[in-house]
Amino acid sequence: MHSAQQILSFWFDGDAPAQQRRWFGKDELTDARMRDEFLADYQAAADGQLADWQESAPSGLALVILLDQFPRNLFRAMAQAFATDAQARYIARDIIARGLDKVLPPRQRMFVYLPFEHSEMMEDQLYSIPLFEGLRDAEGMAEAVRYAYLHHEVIARFGRFPHRNAILGRTSTVEELVFLEQPGSSF
Repeated sequence: MHSAQQILSFWFDGDAPAQQRRWFGKDELTDARMRDEFLADYQAAADGQLADWQESAPSGLALVILLDQFPRNLFRAMAQAFATDAQARYIARDIIARGLDKVLPPRQRMFVYLPFEHSEMMEDQLYSIPLFEGLRDAEGMAEAVRYAYLHHEVIARFGRFPHRNAILGRTSTVEELVFLEQPGSSF
């Protein structure tokens, strides 16, 4: 098992371009490395064994990342990638309610907010927009704000993320299929 600090060190290691590739790129080598190194940590978090990590901003952030970001790499193109999204939102909401997000630097704070952006519930999308707007003036955060709006627009239009349909065994509508043909239609 890794410590919360080790999770954060891995996730935030490197310069901004390297971080962006790790965070939002699709790379089988990164996914395989994460499965080898962090699958047990994810499973412990999913089973509630790391609940005490919620007590501080850094360890709470690590827990949210384990439950929201890591599964997207660990289980890419599988329904399990979204299995702990609700847990991540619950923990993130608690962190925000206690003001712990405000002590984190903007690039880290963004990951407390991402579980709401990843949600297919409009109430979560509406919750995420002002959170991301609060990051707008921070260096390097304009793109994160833009993506919050893009996610909101997709949910407003379809009520779900069409790019997840195949993975989740959902039938796509004709409108969704047309949308999925467009560049940038999946996140």
